[in-house]
Amino acid sequence: DDTLHIWCDGSCSPNPGPGGWGAIIQSRGERREISGYAQAATNNTMELTAAIEALALTPPGAKVVLTTDSRYVADGISKWIKGWKKKGWRKADGEPVLNQEFWQKLDGLASARTIRWEWVRGHNGHPENERCDALANQARINRT
Repeated sequence: DDTLHIWCDGSCSPNPGPGGWGAIIQSRGERREISGYAQAATNNTMELTAAIEALALTPPGAKVVLTTDSRYVADGISKWIKGWKKKGWRKADGEPVLNQEFWQKLDGLASARTIRWEWVRGHNGHPENERCDALANQARINRT
């Protein structure tokens, strides 16, 4: 199966404050772990960054299953984004969409791939989600 599997998570403490993100990319039994740090972030920007950074390492045209514990990311990209784009990147209340530049990056990457977005409950024993959480926290704490 040529499907790539991605798991990702973000961390920020305090929120807003220093942040970290982590992701696992698995393809044909090969696993790659990636992570990173941001000096000034929010939990949502770190969740988005994890998905962006992982997808950027996949080839255009790839079939991907991306799993996140962020409803913000999963619902934003699969439900809300169509309306935001129609309304010129405004939410239903007319206010600008927060983190627009992150959403635009994610949308660009997603539109060049076939992605199934999956949500899992965080901190609930899901092995890859727990590992991504650890990677994100480690990056945030170590500032790497």
